[in-house]
Amino acid sequence: MNFVHINRLDLNLFVVLDAIYAEGSVTRAAATLNLTQPAISHALRRLRQTFDDPLFVRQGSAMVPTPLARSLMAPVRQSLKTLQASVQGAKTFDPARAQRTFSLGCRDVLEAHILQPLMMRIARDAPGVEIASVRTERSELEADLASGALDLAIEVLAPVSDHVRRTLLTRDEILVVARADHPALRERLDLARYLAQDHVLVSSRRKGMGFEDVELARIGHQRHIVLRCQQYYAACRLVAETDLLLTMPGQYAHIVNRGLQTRIHPFPVPVPPLDVYLYWHENVTLDAGNHWLRTLLTELSAGEQPQPAETA
Repeated sequence: MNFVHINRLDLNLFVVLDAIYAEGSVTRAAATLNLTQPAISHALRRLRQTFDDPLFVRQGSAMVPTPLARSLMAPVRQSLKTLQASVQGAKTFDPARAQRTFSLGCRDVLEAHILQPLMMRIARDAPGVEIASVRTERSELEADLASGALDLAIEVLAPVSDHVRRTLLTRDEILVVARADHPALRERLDLARYLAQDHVLVSSRRKGMGFEDVELARIGHQRHIVLRCQQYYAACRLVAETDLLLTMPGQYAHIVNRGLQTRIHPFPVPVPPLDVYLYWHENVTLDAGNHWLRTLLTELSAGEQPQPAETA
């Protein structure tokens, strides 16, 4: 048999092969597949050329498979069955019976308040579903969604094309964290007191301004940053023991400061909310499983109520 190049094979030919094998007749195979007899005969000729084998020989009124055809049928049928299940699974999704892993692009600051309710609901309604929460760079977000490396992503506003769909998931605010007995913050935290203190900036980037610095620059102000670090939890522990101030997303601030001797204050000037979006590529819009997870995440986010900052 000649070497068969898989990229030259037509999947429909295997459907025809299976039908002829099952029916033992080109005529009955045509009726089963709702095709004309010449179309089935043409497909059989292509199969014979591909495998360099007659595949079926006529004995009376029956088409009898050759040894090669018999050897092909088990893997062909298993492959067709697997493909059919995959196609059907993309159209229908039963959470209670599904066995599927979803890859979710999500930063640690968002994981803290999203993963707990998500996994509690999955444990109850979809025990066979697994979630892989992974970090992705905003610059690579669209490529990861398009390739399938990510099924969904949760991120602030990102530069993506029209091929990536998004929906607003939640709105957050930025708050200021200080130690509970900070000597300069016995009264309300206003802009003058905020700017007079030293600050911690949490960022995964080596340089550049944070969201709050951009907003301060808009009104002609700049704060003094003495430490740039990567983790909010480490920064909160440091702030609890020093006079440094930390500005951070509000939902995460209330989570990570539990048990710490800190106090959470409103940011001293009005700033736009931190909009967090759910992203997915257009090629999975109609995927039933992806739609189920999008709906679940949207529902869970809608049930979250931001906690207010403390006031002096």
